[in-house]
Amino acid sequence: MSAEGLPLEGRRILVTRPRRQSRQMCERLSRLGAQPVAVPTITIAGPRPGGSLDAALRVIDQYDWVVVTSTNGARAVLARARALEVKLAGGTRPRWAAIGPATAAVLQKAGVRVALMPPRFLTGAVAEALDDVSGLRILLPRTDAAGPALGEALIARGATVDEVTAYRTVLAPEGSRIEVRRLIGSRAVDTVLFTSVSTVRGLVRLLGEERDGLRAMVIGCIGPVTAAAVADEGFGATVVASEHTTDGLIAALVAHGGGRLAGTKGDRDVRDHTPR
Repeated sequence: MSAEGLPLEGRRILVTRPRRQSRQMCERLSRLGAQPVAVPTITIAGPRPGGSLDAALRVIDQYDWVVVTSTNGARAVLARARALEVKLAGGTRPRWAAIGPATAAVLQKAGVRVALMPPRFLTGAVAEALDDVSGLRILLPRTDAAGPALGEALIARGATVDEVTAYRTVLAPEGSRIEVRRLIGSRAVDTVLFTSVSTVRGLVRLLGEERDGLRAMVIGCIGPVTAAAVADEGFGATVVASEHTTDGLIAALVAHGGGRLAGTKGDRDVRDHTPR
């Protein structure tokens, strides 16, 4: 089928997610007529063996809740549990909470029952959805770049919180620098999609003095926290998803309007330029 008439026909989109996570998103954008370009502005590194995550997993049944806030966190927990031969599926303790359907799906595929997924796919919504946590012990396996708000909210409500590093977020991988500067500087893309605060910070760091090129772009954000990070960098989010998932972000972009923006240069070489 020709891309002509599809909702994102002519739109050239920079996808800033880590390479492992960008493929499905790019495929969906392509089916809608867009020309996605995947260049990661962050990379994900697993936890160090013998660290705080391993220690928590060895006593996992001492927790009342485990709250997993991302697919990266879910995969890291499952990988270390396998390495340690710790069984996570089938028990009654702890209960598991997941932010969003993608994170829940990773856990459920491994046999872990997800007892809670907040109606709003925001980290802060978990504290509200958990209801009465006074006296409970909660494990938060998160990135080393995570903010303190969730843990502080749970502690304020009487919980004992163990926040451990499940994975590390590496901003601005050097291998992406030349490509993102070319794409933004030449306006070979007209749209940039951000799926986390880290992807925003990573791209701005990669662009350096050429960051003002973002002012010519449509900027799409997965939710208000990511949009706030864009604002903190001095830019404005054009599109903010009301459903805080990648599908919600794509739907919001379609609702905003597809098609090539005026003044955007064509580029026959725009494709998946993910550094290997």
